[in-house]
Amino acid sequence: MGFSGIGIWQLLIILAIVVLIFGTKRLPGAAKDLGNAITNFREGMKRNDGDSAKLDKTEDRKEDP
Repeated sequence: MGFSGIGIWQLLIILAIVVLIFGTKRLPGAAKDLGNAITNFREGMKRNDGDSAKLDKTEDRKEDP
């Protein structure tokens, strides 16, 4: 049995459905697009973390008399 109770047969069925929907020619492009989207999301999250740290420092300076 695989992760979360999903067996090998369920994974193979899901893979077959995905191949039927996207086709074998579009599947690598879709995987590449998904990878790029994940990378961009992570970079955006890192930028937001840096921006919030800068805002916290600015707010601390304003509160001190």
